[in-house]
Amino acid sequence: MPDENQTLPPQQQPEPGKESEMSPRPEYRGEDYKAAGKLTGKVAVITGGDSGIGRSVAVLFAREGADVAILYLDQHQDAEQTKRVVEEQGRKCLTFAGDVADRGVCRKVIDETLSAFGKLDILVNNAAEQHPQEKLEDISEEQWEKTFRT
Repeated sequence: MPDENQTLPPQQQPEPGKESEMSPRPEYRGEDYKAAGKLTGKVAVITGGDSGIGRSVAVLFAREGADVAILYLDQHQDAEQTKRVVEEQGRKCLTFAGDVADRGVCRKVIDETLSAFGKLDILVNNAAEQHPQEKLEDISEEQWEKTFRT
């Protein structure tokens, strides 16, 4: 585990970024976490589940016994890594590339998850869009709209 006082190097990537290109790599496996089967038999959809917090949620939900479906924008390599780690936990993982702001994409994810697993118990709305600016006034109307649609 990194020292809390350690400064990590800045990560310069175009948004949304690829976890596979980060250095150092984020920790998401929760090696010390002891599962208790709290989600056995459950099915979860996790938006932004390819990396970061979403990946960690997918992996730890799987460790707790849930099958998962992840929706991600276009980071295919990150999504495949998440799928591999979820399946290492003995659970199933569906992956869907698409924009959560697109109603049709969301409908497809839900329909195909229901078709594959027969139910949906948990939705984790993790995907995010952000446009950091020095002043709020510098965020365009289009950027505001995209942030809230996501």
